[in-house]
Formats: sequence, structure tokens, C-alpha cells
Amino acid sequence: MIFVTVGTHTQGFERLIKAVDELVGGGKIKEKVVMQIGNTKYEPENCEYFRFERFKKILELNKNARVIITHAGAGCVITALQFRKPLVIVPRYKKFGEHVNDHQCDLAAALEREKKAINVSDISGLEAALKNIGKLAKKRKNGALVSKLAAYLNQQAGL
Repeated sequence: MIFVTVGTHTQGFERLIKAVDELVGGGKIKEKVVMQIGNTKYEPENCEYFRFERFKKILELNKNARVIITHAGAGCVITALQFRKPLVIVPRYKKFGEHVNDHQCDLAAALEREKKAINVSDISGLEAALKNIGKLAKKRKNGALVSKLAAYLNQQAGL
């Protein structure tokens, strides 16, 4: 299963949600996809989706996913990293009305440099990123900060 999450940001992320939905509809993604679409106005036609859910459910979806696709929001990224799953990050851009600035580009680029994720800065590269996701080490060690944040998030979720 592929889990797509865009967090709780007030602006939608149509570009990502629509791109994944089209890849599923076009047969490019053949496995089940579950999307957390937040405030995105576009409603997927080819994927299971929901807007918001309790954090415990989000953790469960991250844990059960084969691959996680997320925006570069710190909360979503830290949650995904704690499960050591292959991670594709699509940063939100100001020019598309997805965020107030382009700070997500920095986090996405840093995680790619550290080989923690594949950074999809241009949505047309999403399909290729999914094909290359196996090149990321599935069993990578998280740094101390990620481990501490993961423990805190689990504690807050009652796990």
C-alpha cells in the first residue's frame, strides 16, 4: 500500500493529489493507495481518501505502507521517518498557492542529500521516483533527533 499524506496545512495540495490519482487511473500505480488529502479541493476518483483522521490512525497507515508520499511538512516527514519506509517528498510551492513561501524545498533537498528520501521538486518526476524508490535503503538508521521525536509522538498518541 502507498500512503499519501499532505498534513493539516490550511492550503490544499491539488498538484500532488491529482498527480497520484492520475497515475493510479492510468495504471501506472497498480497497488492500493490511501490518501490523506487535508484541505485539498480535488477529490480523487481512483484512490481511497479521507481529509483528516486521528493521529493514531495516521501512525497505523505509515506503519502499514510500503511507500510513503508526503509534502515536506516537518510533522509528516518525522512521522514517516520513524517507520523507516521508502519516502517520496513533494515540497509545496508558493508559486502554486500551496504555501506562503518555499521553505519546504530546503527540507526536501536536505533529506535527499542524506539519502532519507527522494525529492520530487517537479511533479512530472513522481512516476520515476516511485520506480526508483527501491534504491533507498529500507533499513536505515534514524538519527538521535528523529528517534527522540518519534518517541514523543508515540507517547502523545498513546502508543
